[in-house]
Amino acid sequence: MKQLFFLALFVTSTFATTVTANDAKNEWHNTTLNEATIKNIQQAQFNYKKCVTDEMQKKGYLKIESRSATDAIIKQCEEVLAKMRIVYTDAKVPGAIADRHLKKMRISITRRVLKQLMFAEAANSAGAGR
Repeated sequence: MKQLFFLALFVTSTFATTVTANDAKNEWHNTTLNEATIKNIQQAQFNYKKCVTDEMQKKGYLKIESRSATDAIIKQCEEVLAKMRIVYTDAKVPGAIADRHLKKMRISITRRVLKQLMFAEAANSAGAGR
């Protein structure tokens, strides 16, 4: 029984090693970014967050449902997010890594925007009910 267990363990570890070895071209080494590139990425992130914040300030989004408003806000800032991807590709960051980071950032900000808009929607409906 032990021999069968170790054989299965060996096969799965060998399979896992070959799968990760094929992804070596997409592997990112965090020491290859210089300070100027990091500053450019941070500036691009700031520009995206500023775009979202500026869009949220518009009064028209309070009149529509929070999920639709969130979708509209995020779509308005897609162009700024695309510029951030250019910063990554100029720094020779692999596309898979850049896309993963941009997706993570977009999802995170979308959640925050939705949360704030839902709160504002609830506050407006509670105030209107008095």
